[in-house]
Amino acid sequence: MGIHLLGRTSFGDPKNAGNLMTIEEAQQLLNDWVPNERLRLHMKQVAAVMKAWAIEKEGADDTTALKWELAGLLHDADWEKYPGDHCRIIIEELEKRNIDPEVIHCIASHGPGYFGVEPLTSMDKMIYAIDELSGFIHAAALIRPGQYDGMEIKSILKKLKTPSFAAQVNRDDISDAVSRIDTTLEELIGFIIQHQKNVE
Repeated sequence: MGIHLLGRTSFGDPKNAGNLMTIEEAQQLLNDWVPNERLRLHMKQVAAVMKAWAIEKEGADDTTALKWELAGLLHDADWEKYPGDHCRIIIEELEKRNIDPEVIHCIASHGPGYFGVEPLTSMDKMIYAIDELSGFIHAAALIRPGQYDGMEIKSILKKLKTPSFAAQVNRDDISDAVSRIDTTLEELIGFIIQHQKNVE
């Protein structure tokens, strides 16, 4: 992924706190903007893991869990149609729709080395940690006869040490992201496997 510095670190209007899309509205946006089924699946998987993490690890209520899910579902919404303006276009769209600034900041911070926005909240840090790892784990599943069935954490760790496998996935980003959260890489891998394996 190329560098797409956003040139700002403040997003949305604080008065829109709590203003969220429904999942159905977000899915419609995704369907309109993202023809690529594999990319849509990636975003659905990240959304499922984010929502599960919010509920199981953060004790989130329904509204907070929806924030996490929306950020995961829309974080790459502009990648296919606007690769040269990745992140900027979806941020501007959500600002126009008066969406909660926490959701927008989370999306803006999902790749700090690319967008120049540091993850601040737990939601920000977790989307950064989950995003690349989710895609990597799915790539590993696709080459296994049983896909996610019987997938072991140690096999993912081994593949992470194999530079030629899913070479586009930046291992340094994964290490940096995991260093920012209070969870081990092994625990996060297990959680992602568990919560994205049945997403369609």
